[in-house]
Amino acid sequence: MLAQAGLELLPPGVGAKFDKYLSLILRWNARTNLTAIHDEEGILSRHFVESIVCARALPAGIETLLDFGSGAGFPGIPIALCRPEISVHLAESQGKKAAFLREALRVLELGAVVHAGRAEALDQQFGCVTLRAVDRMTQAVKAAECLVRAGGWLALMTTVAEVVGLQDAVEAGFSWMKPVKLPGADHRMLALGQRVSSQA
Repeated sequence: MLAQAGLELLPPGVGAKFDKYLSLILRWNARTNLTAIHDEEGILSRHFVESIVCARALPAGIETLLDFGSGAGFPGIPIALCRPEISVHLAESQGKKAAFLREALRVLELGAVVHAGRAEALDQQFGCVTLRAVDRMTQAVKAAECLVRAGGWLALMTTVAEVVGLQDAVEAGFSWMKPVKLPGADHRMLALGQRVSSQA
C-alpha cells in the first residue's frame, strides 16, 4: 500500500506490527464499531497510510504527543510504531474504544499510555497534539491548542475545505507550515502549526 502511494516501505519489524494491528482492528470491528471503514483495503489506504505519512511529517525533537480523540488509534498508534522516540498518549472517552486501545498496546508491546476520558480534562501539555476525524472538530481544535506547550505542535489531519476554518479557530500564537498532502485522496491534508508564543 505504501509502495502504491510512492512512499518508502516500513522496516520489516515495524511492518509485522502493523500486520498485527490490522488483524486486531478487523477482529474488534466485527463486534464493535471502531471505525466506519470495515474493509481491509480501506483501513490500509485511508487509516494506515495517512497515519504513517503524518508520523513521518512530524518535526524532529518532539518528545511527547497526545492523540486527541484517538478512536481506533489513528494516528497515535502508527506514530508510536514509526517514531519510537516519542512518548505517545492516547485520549479516548468511549469505553469500548479505550479498551481496544489498551489491548492494541499490549499486543503490539508499545509503551504508550491510554487516557480513558476526555482529552480536555488532562492537566499537562505536550510537544505535539494530533487530531483526526474528531467530532465537532472546530471545538476540539480550540480545546487541543491549550494542551500544546510553548514551541510545541498542533497536527490537524483534515480536508482542503476545512483547513482554513480550523486554523482560524486557533489563537494567533501559532505559525503554520505549508500543508502536507495526504495520499489517496486529493482533498485530504495534514496541517502543522507551531506554538510560537506562550498562552496569555
